[in-house]
Formats: sequence, structure tokens, C-alpha cells
Amino acid sequence: MSAAPGRQAPGFYRKRIGDVVVTALSDGYLDADVGVLQNISRAEIDRILHETFRPSPPRLSVNAFLVQAKGRTALIEAGSGHTMGPSLGKLVASMEDAGTRPADIETVLLTHMHPDHSNGLTDASGAAVYPNAELLIHEDDVRHWSDDAAMAAAPERKRVRYFQAARAQLAAYGGQLRTIRDGEVFPNVAAVPIPGHTPGHTAYLVADGNDSLLIWGDTVHVPEIQVRHPDVTLDFDSDPAASARMRRRILDMAATDRLRIAGMHVHFPGFAHVVRRGEGFELVPEAWEMVV
Repeated sequence: MSAAPGRQAPGFYRKRIGDVVVTALSDGYLDADVGVLQNISRAEIDRILHETFRPSPPRLSVNAFLVQAKGRTALIEAGSGHTMGPSLGKLVASMEDAGTRPADIETVLLTHMHPDHSNGLTDASGAAVYPNAELLIHEDDVRHWSDDAAMAAAPERKRVRYFQAARAQLAAYGGQLRTIRDGEVFPNVAAVPIPGHTPGHTAYLVADGNDSLLIWGDTVHVPEIQVRHPDVTLDFDSDPAASARMRRRILDMAATDRLRIAGMHVHFPGFAHVVRRGEGFELVPEAWEMVV
């Protein structure tokens, strides 16, 4: 008798946007502390999670996206690296399973600098994981994490996990860092500023011909809750009110334009559409496709 398998299929899934290939890569998952959710009661959190067959605390996918366009290769997000426990840090393995090595990455695009998005830029020794890549980050995020006054005012946990970590990652890339604002930043990829979650929080619009995909970063963290209730914010939003306004705007735009989206915390592989439901919205996952 053969042993039952103990590992899932490799954590990647490809989607074609015109002639551009976007590959969702799993970095793993994290179990969120419901205490970070704001503007919602614990009873309502528990009700929604029970109703949608989700565990409590909610389990969040952590995704990144490989973009291959016009013979070039970019990575959107770097994952958590070695820093956030055994359920995370799978990005490089997922990428290699998909046939790409870190040395093949020419450009790394970050939606923002938080541990589950940027800690994977460096290894345990502090060296760059993507030695041949130009690192692109919105200038407002770089300015914020480099601000001594902002760091001094932050709680100790955030000083260490956010400010100090971000500075070490930026230093590892030195002259390979380029700050951006908006517009095309890679073939077929445009930066779309969506500040609120962090000052430089950025979405990336992948487009070719009539096809497009908005990779919306951390527009939502707990999809079952924040898509239904866009005003629910998180303790680690830099500007909670701005984050809620931006979330509602992006959800409204995606629903109105029937725009395909992908998210870092939308359940893997993270591709979906948005529809209106009452006072809020609902995510409709895209159907699985066998052929790229």
C-alpha cells in the first residue's frame, strides 16, 4: 500500500492577459489576529466567518505575481522570506516550481513595504535575494519608512518590524532602487497609486489590447469581511480613513468596469471579479483554466 501524499500541488497558477503571462505564486498563508480589525464587532466577524465556511481566526493567502512581457520578467511582491514562521516563506520554491529562478528576475515591483510583502527581498544574512533586479517602490513609501520622526513616534513593535526592516531591505539593494509615482513602470504594467494602507501603497495595472488585470495589493486583507464591509480597517493601516475610502473606490471601479482583479490576500490563486451586493460588494473567483 502506498503512503498518502503529504504535499499539495506546486503553488503557482498562470493567467494570460493578452500576450502577457501573469503567474500567481503562493508564499503560503498566515492566520490573522481578528483583534487588528476595526469598525466591526467580534460577533459580526464570527458570524461572517461561520457563514462563509472560513476558520476563525481567518486564514489569509499571501500571494505574489510573476509578470512576463515582451521577453522580460518582473516579480510583484517579494513575500515574507524567512521571517514569519513555517506557514510562509514559500515564494522562491513556488517560483522555481514554475520554472523561474531569483536570478532571472529583472524587476521587483512592491505594492508597499510591510513584512509579508518585502521581507523576502533579503535572506537570513541580509543579502539581496534578487541580485539582478531593479527594485521599484513608490517614493512616498520609501520616504515614510526612511523618516526618523515617524519611526520614533511608532510603537516599538512597528519600529522593529516595519521601519528597521524596511531600511535594511532598501540598503541591500542600494543603487538598484528606483522610486516611482505612476504610469508605465514595466512593459504592459502601469503603477496606480492607492494610498491609505501605507503612504505609497500602489496597485499595478497589467494591460494588453482589450484585456487587463488590476493587481491591487492590500486593498483587502480578509476578503469575506472587507469586501462586504469596505469600512472595516486594520490596526496597521497608516491612514485608516483614507484606506477605507480607497478600498470602496477600487471596489466600485472594479464592479463598474467589470475589471479582473488579483490580490495579495485574495484566496490563492487570487484572480477574481467584483460585483455589488447591497451596501457592499462580493468577490467572484475566476473559473480555473486548463490552458494558458
